[in-house]
Amino acid sequence: MRGTCVSWRSEVCATRLFRGTLPNASRACKNCFAIEWVTNSSHISAHRHCQSGRVILQSARVLTTEQILALSPDDSSAKAAKGLLAPAKWPTLGYDETAIWGECQGSGSKPYQVSIDVSGPTFKCTCPSRKFPCKHGLALYLLLAQKQSAFTATAQPAWTSEWLSGRKDRAEKKAEKEAAKEAGIVAAPPDPVAAAKREAKRLDRMLTGAKDLERWLADLIKHGIGELPTKPSSFWRDAAARLVDAQASGLANGVKQMESLVNSGAGWPERLIAHMGRVQLLIDAMSRLEELPEPLRAEVRAAGGWPMEREEVLAEGERVTDVWMVCGQSFEENERLWERRVWLKGTKTVRHALLLDFSHGQRRYEQGFVNGTSFEATLAYFPANHLLRALLVDAPRMTQTTAGQAFAATSWDAALDEISDACARNPWLQRLPLGLAEAIPVYHEGQWTARDPAGREARMSISADDAWELAALSGGRAMTIFGEWNGEQWRPLTAWTKDSSQVAWTETVVTAS
Repeated sequence: MRGTCVSWRSEVCATRLFRGTLPNASRACKNCFAIEWVTNSSHISAHRHCQSGRVILQSARVLTTEQILALSPDDSSAKAAKGLLAPAKWPTLGYDETAIWGECQGSGSKPYQVSIDVSGPTFKCTCPSRKFPCKHGLALYLLLAQKQSAFTATAQPAWTSEWLSGRKDRAEKKAEKEAAKEAGIVAAPPDPVAAAKREAKRLDRMLTGAKDLERWLADLIKHGIGELPTKPSSFWRDAAARLVDAQASGLANGVKQMESLVNSGAGWPERLIAHMGRVQLLIDAMSRLEELPEPLRAEVRAAGGWPMEREEVLAEGERVTDVWMVCGQSFEENERLWERRVWLKGTKTVRHALLLDFSHGQRRYEQGFVNGTSFEATLAYFPANHLLRALLVDAPRMTQTTAGQAFAATSWDAALDEISDACARNPWLQRLPLGLAEAIPVYHEGQWTARDPAGREARMSISADDAWELAALSGGRAMTIFGEWNGEQWRPLTAWTKDSSQVAWTETVVTAS
């Protein structure tokens, strides 16, 4: 790798990196005579000290092309971004220690102004697109990864600095508000009597819905489940709608899952009965909610469809600061509502965490994550018997990529032991994180499985195209695979080839028709 230090102005120095094959190199700044060692082509670095005391860029992480494209909300945005990589389309390209920015000439008279906060990364663009990040934001980041020499180290334009200042102000206000809550400073506390009445009314509505569901389940068992395949969709839809009206969305989802299990292949009656048993267990737990200890009570409420509010979690949830690895992400669309699950694992605490958020219409989220990368942040866990779901307390700060092999089980026995422990603490968990460090994709009699070194196999829930791509990458050799376990099947989300820290494969996101 080759590094070249140049003086941009008499008072400013910076380092540019160019991809190459030479070993570590160093150059001295003409102004401050400091020695800058260049050791990693995925970073841009500049001298921390100069005669003027000004620092242009300290350490801004630049993702690879594959990692940037993984942030795209869809394939069309990624394709469009690739068509904007000609520097001639960008009359302005700049960077400093916190951001990169550029102006992209579109069809209008004024170019679109694009900014990226590299600590996230987080994107901002003046184009009218509702996608996030848009093609312009993706293209700007791709340009930095592929053509760093096109960028100039300079002061931020006003439109970038104003956006960053606004983000900083909002973050500070949010932190002040949370600090005030922790200190017991509340400007206008809600009426506790009125709040208690509202909670009691909602709980009563949920319990009424749970009792109705219990009778409905009893009728199903009484008449036998053999006739369920003949039931129309309205039979299940109406039952779920009644539970939504009762503000018991968790129970409503249980009914929807019952419909999906009916006639779903060999052994479906056993799977349906097992699921109905878990639903009945939740109904029983809800009826005894006041008798349960607090961690379990919060778990039962959430399972029934009444999770804690964000402010409650931030105030009461356990906080853990760590360097978190993004093990994988899963996306699901239901009636134009996108659900995103981001699975994390702490590199120091070795604890799993789930970030869950939703977006209507399109996969547009305020915070983007890249599989296989790591970031430093504090999380607040939702109170529960088995701590898993969490919220970001502060903005993530990207760090070095961490190999996935370090955080995966070495066999199915070890992985399923962890799963059974989690289910013993919370039997209503629908998905759990599971990584296997020595997995080989295997195809046999129309079924894909993952085989561990001991020869044990488990079924995979994976599309044919994804499965063959994963098998091709494996080549019959063991690889690290991370995914979600639903109690019966493993849904692969990401995979690493042996001795590589870069994600080699990611599940294809399919849009519902």
